Amino acid sequence: MSFQSRTGLRFHDAPPPMKKSIEDRIADHARHLGFDAIGFCDASLPDEARARLREFVENGRHGTMSWMEQRLEQRGDPKALWPDVRSVISLGLSYAPEADPAETLDQPDTGTISVYARHRDYHDVLKGMLKHLAQFVVRQDVGGDGTEVKVFVDTAPVLEKPLAEQAQLGWQGKHTNLVSRDHGSWLLLGEIYTTLALAPSAPRAGSCGSCTRCLTACPTDAFPSPYKLDARRCIAYLTIEHEGPIPVEFRKAMGNRIYGCDDCLNACPWNRFAATSRHLKLQPRADLMAPQLDTLARLDDAGFRTLFSGSPIKRIGRNRFVRNVLIALGNSGDPAHLPLIDGLQQDENPLVAEAASWAKSELLGGAQNE
Repeated sequence: MSFQSRTGLRFHDAPPPMKKSIEDRIADHARHLGFDAIGFCDASLPDEARARLREFVENGRHGTMSWMEQRLEQRGDPKALWPDVRSVISLGLSYAPEADPAETLDQPDTGTISVYARHRDYHDVLKGMLKHLAQFVVRQDVGGDGTEVKVFVDTAPVLEKPLAEQAQLGWQGKHTNLVSRDHGSWLLLGEIYTTLALAPSAPRAGSCGSCTRCLTACPTDAFPSPYKLDARRCIAYLTIEHEGPIPVEFRKAMGNRIYGCDDCLNACPWNRFAATSRHLKLQPRADLMAPQLDTLARLDDAGFRTLFSGSPIKRIGRNRFVRNVLIALGNSGDPAHLPLIDGLQQDENPLVAEAASWAKSELLGGAQNE
């Protein structure tokens, strides 16, 4: 259809808008739900990623995380976990902090908690959002009949970072974590496996270049070389995953880090592009920004559970947590904590009692040297 204007020019009706692809529709809905990054890739991993995983485990660098070796094949191949999967939808949620995560490191009477653990448990937040997106994907007008999906958030044998890299959310940096051009090192990851054949996302540029700031920032030299991590030396592993006494050689380097460590993440220069997280459920709790060590050390099991209800910290239990706090007290240099530490030497849990004995020895040694 067309019409003639008074000037004699002929105008044609505008063509109908192009129908959006299924990938665009999914991406639009993901952003509507609050996701900050989304990408698509085939349900396969490059040989390099599988080889890196196998080397990590065979060299024992996974420490006591035996679950990594028990499901090594499934972790290295999405189809070994779910034979029907064809594509992976990789999602990222920014948790970029407003304040400098390192600002409490020089406050020896307070504890430093990793940024991701200062707010609600991200597993719950992210899984709820992923389920909503999965429901959209299987709708009749989207995926259609027979579409199946499975949702994962750091609770199954899934190589999240290599998949996110394939889906163009970023790249694995020299600290082995994902780095995003838009969000720096502050992305929480989740995945939707699906039977749909989705078009892979277009490549995006980005790399670490010659930068090694993350490697030199590590307090315990946990990186034997770029792109390789020895978890047994990592403060995040030692304070969260390691169940026994923390090796003495790493205790001084822990400083006042009582749950996790952000040093390598925080050092990344790509973080200058990261805007503060806008998600209400990922806003930090005021009482976890610079908690007093002496208050935390007094927690019994009930008090610990109450304080950390809805927090990822709850999963390590009171004994491991107070172990970490006692090491921080030993590093504080303040003899005023000795009466509290004396009492914890008699704690019924041997892990706590041992950490208290070490802390007392450190404080007494420091006092004698003054």
